[in-house]
Amino acid sequence: MLEDEFCDIIRKARTGLGLDPTQVAKDAGLSAPALRELESGQRAPTREEVHALAAALRLDGAKLAALACDGWHPRHPIANTVQDVITIHGDIGGYAVKGYLYHDPASRHAVLIDTGYHPEAVLRAIEEHRLTLTAICLTHGHADHASGIDSILARHHAPVYIGERDWSLLSWKPPTALRKFVRDGETLHVGRKELRLMTTPGHTPGGVCYQADACVFVGDTLFAGSIGRANPASLYTTHLASVRERLLTLPDSLILLPGHGPSTTAREEKDHNPFA
Repeated sequence: MLEDEFCDIIRKARTGLGLDPTQVAKDAGLSAPALRELESGQRAPTREEVHALAAALRLDGAKLAALACDGWHPRHPIANTVQDVITIHGDIGGYAVKGYLYHDPASRHAVLIDTGYHPEAVLRAIEEHRLTLTAICLTHGHADHASGIDSILARHHAPVYIGERDWSLLSWKPPTALRKFVRDGETLHVGRKELRLMTTPGHTPGGVCYQADACVFVGDTLFAGSIGRANPASLYTTHLASVRERLLTLPDSLILLPGHGPSTTAREEKDHNPFA
């Protein structure tokens, strides 16, 4: 199941562009009540409505229609993701969220990418797989991705990587001695493996993605067929640039592991993401 439906996508695009609903409805040849129905998910759109709204919202109409009318879903199955990635499943008020443990089987060294709002599951996985946690890497500072780092650090003394502009978003801040502000392009060793740190502002001012050999942990920068909501909305253009110029210029085969929804690939998103 995709993280975002048609209603989520058009609402994110409209608010990101700062457009008034009345004007968008007029530009798309719709009534204001019709747009309200579509944005609230009260009914499915017709193909004509999809293309009209895509034009008004500067989205790719063919890609949006494939998602909204043809049931597009990424072909990449989560079960065949990356052998050295352990997915942490959590939820916040019933809203599913994911964190990931990326590890080197030889050394058993691991880094945690986001907490998945489930520190207990993180700690269990570290113990069950006999891992040594060497770093916590946050894609951004929202609670569903960062909450619980205090519990994890109480058991595992490790540096916490975060974009500097997201530091203020943390409800609990790690000690200064463990704080590592991300520098774009730096690498982090995980045993014999590496993570490359990529600044991708947009969903939040200090958003970060982490690229491994076969995958990229993208947080809420990108979802299969969509993107996270720009926070604040004034970052929408910056967010699109991060998606188009950073993530979607990566090799086609790279697997993209988001904080919500199914995994996908760079190729799938180039071909099917209406924000691309």
